[in-house]
Amino acid sequence: MSTIIVVGGGAAGMLAAITAADHAAKVILLEKNEKLGKKVFITGKGRCNVTNACEAETFFENVISNPKFLYSSFYAFDNHAVMDFFEKAGCPLKTERGERVFPVSDHSSDVIRTLATVLTQKKVEIRLNTKVESLLIKNETVTGVKLADGSKVQADAVILATGGISYPLTGSEGDGIRIAGETGHTVTEMKPALVPFMLKESFYQELQGLALKNAGAKLTYKGKVIYEGFGEMLFTHFGISGPLILSASSTYSKKIKNSNDEMMLTMDLKPALTMEQLDKRILRDFEENRNKQFKNAIAGLFPLKLIPVMIKESGIDPEKPVYQISREERKEFGHLIKNWNMTITGTRSFREAIITQGGVSVKDINPSTMESKRIKNLFFAGEMIDVDALTGGFNLQIAWSTGHLAGESTYKV
Repeated sequence: MSTIIVVGGGAAGMLAAITAADHAAKVILLEKNEKLGKKVFITGKGRCNVTNACEAETFFENVISNPKFLYSSFYAFDNHAVMDFFEKAGCPLKTERGERVFPVSDHSSDVIRTLATVLTQKKVEIRLNTKVESLLIKNETVTGVKLADGSKVQADAVILATGGISYPLTGSEGDGIRIAGETGHTVTEMKPALVPFMLKESFYQELQGLALKNAGAKLTYKGKVIYEGFGEMLFTHFGISGPLILSASSTYSKKIKNSNDEMMLTMDLKPALTMEQLDKRILRDFEENRNKQFKNAIAGLFPLKLIPVMIKESGIDPEKPVYQISREERKEFGHLIKNWNMTITGTRSFREAIITQGGVSVKDINPSTMESKRIKNLFFAGEMIDVDALTGGFNLQIAWSTGHLAGESTYKV
């Protein structure tokens, strides 16, 4: 039996080490941080959205980059297998809105503790504060790793699972991606994804802190709608964020080629109403407040903070008596509510991105095993691969599935 090194103690790395331990004589897990699962700890706002309990078809619909590459790994260890693993390991789970799966305790630390317990049970050797500098390669076959302190660790196979370059404070600084590039693997362009937007317009400054629970959003690029979604958004000191916006950002990052390009985001503030229904609603409000000024007649339509901004955007004189507002003005006001345009000038940086889009090219990895096509006995797993998905537990599912397949594939070594 063989010795396997797993580089990276995140979600993919821990699952890879657990799975490899079923076949190997010895598994060594190398983590440069002082503890395991630093990024897992902050996922889902500290609750850890473990996976999504959706159908397989829905999972692949939520994968933005290279979904077909994940067929083998997902079907070998799907979302139900993940849930079963955690439940049997003593971490009870619950399913919430949108099929999102969380630990019953609502603590990501319980997910990490469960994985650490299983690693110990499987007798995986965990070395913390251990940074890998490079791979040891002979005859196009990996033979181990060289550490930052100059020492070498020999192995029959190496699994790289070091994550992307988002949230660098958790240790995701692209070490594994650099190593992959240095060993001849193609690295695709990396961009921040699941990340807030910056806006050209300045109204977000007045709306800072305002959350909209039910909003619709459309992204239009070069005259074509490339994303449509519904959910919660938040105005910030630099632009907009929230689950709806983060999901839109992944499509944005995929499409945008030039940092000078601008993209149109169209918000629907009343997605539950058709244009006709909204017009009737506005007409009713206007009739009830016909002698009031416009600025005092629309309180029922928006949160308080949003009223001055929508008045300004409408172009209607705030002092104008409602009975003087023309049919055309009313219709245009309704159109604004359903089609409020704002211009995206870019995204925030990797420091605020939940995931990295891009990484080690899937063309250099065998999707049936996660083994490198360039270096024998070298495997990849998790976010460092050029695969990413929307929010909702899908990215962690990618980590579990690819980590499991990489670990499983080492049995042949």
